[in-house]
Amino acid sequence: MEGQQERFNGDAGVLHQRSVRIPLPDEEAERVFHENMMTIADAEERKADLLADPDVPLLTAYEEGFDYAAESFQRRLQRIAGEDYEEVAMAYFRGDRDDRIAEITAYFFEGVWRVQQWPTVTEMVYAPLLLRYPDGFTLNIRFASDCTAPEAIHYESPEHCSEELAREHAETYYEESQYSQRRAAEYVREGADMIREEFPDPDETTFEERKYGGIVSASGRRGSVFSSVVKRVDPDPERFSGPAAEPSLVEAGPEARRTERELGLEGEIVR
Repeated sequence: MEGQQERFNGDAGVLHQRSVRIPLPDEEAERVFHENMMTIADAEERKADLLADPDVPLLTAYEEGFDYAAESFQRRLQRIAGEDYEEVAMAYFRGDRDDRIAEITAYFFEGVWRVQQWPTVTEMVYAPLLLRYPDGFTLNIRFASDCTAPEAIHYESPEHCSEELAREHAETYYEESQYSQRRAAEYVREGADMIREEFPDPDETTFEERKYGGIVSASGRRGSVFSSVVKRVDPDPERFSGPAAEPSLVEAGPEARRTERELGLEGEIVR
């Protein structure tokens, strides 16, 4: 990916109001999906541990979650398009290919590129939406310039503070920042539990118990202030008229529009 960044400057149009739909045709596919979700939950637990550790810079904890997201997208790219997925994506962006595989590859490629840009960009929010349906799941990869969800938790990073503070104020600011990070760690840990509950083990639950589930999250920062929010989402049973036969790009769906409003992303989606 790093070699591609010199000639690829992003094309958010491939993400806008679209999601990728992946079928879950059998029990083995369900198990793989569940394992992936548990890996995401475990990564959130790890992030919470790092946030709660006063010796770990906040950005280190924050970047770890984004590193996992990028790696997850890259693994999906390899499964869909093979080891040469970068060339497949670039062929789509150049207009040399317009087939289904190239389109999906471009979608995930754009997601990887933007996730990798995130650590160096302030005022950019990563807001993915993952929904489970009876025969598959959908993923909306979304980025916005702000998130105004009232339930979002905010926490401070002294390393990103540009103000020169007097010693006594600096000590107070540092202590308050550490407290905000501990609170954020508790919130992130609760989010990990939420993921586990929304996407249960197919070997331990009935199909009726697991055929629907959904999680939306948003993470970003403005200057020295970081923010995170995680919410359950009820998938729309009427969203699709037919089964998921093969991976494909589809419209974002009513759940995407609803969560954009709830998170304060509407009108702020990066295009």
